[in-house]
Amino acid sequence: MQLSIDHASATPPYEQVRAQIADQARSGVLPTGLKLPTVRALAEDLGLAPNTVARAYRELESDGVVETHGRRGTLIAATGDTAHRQAAAAATEYAERALRLGLSHDEARDAVATALRGAFGG
Repeated sequence: MQLSIDHASATPPYEQVRAQIADQARSGVLPTGLKLPTVRALAEDLGLAPNTVARAYRELESDGVVETHGRRGTLIAATGDTAHRQAAAAATEYAERALRLGLSHDEARDAVATALRGAFGG
């Protein structure tokens, strides 16, 4: 696993760790079932506080990228299906909320387009 931290970046270190692991898992560089280093070991390797790596692991678990199995450690999850299921669930929740708020189809779609442009920088 190749990770690097840019200490001069405006992106917090935990987010750099989270994003790099997520990208490598989605691309297959980190295969499903691969055991990740312990929080302490990765923190030491990267020169970070253990809490920083622990936060990245918690967010990865929340996103379905990794699974934590106690003494067995933290493993790369099968992310493809999980990511799509979670995105579909979030989209359904948004659509239901937009309907409750009385937004028209076009207003709801425009809000999503604006949010995606902001999230993806374009």
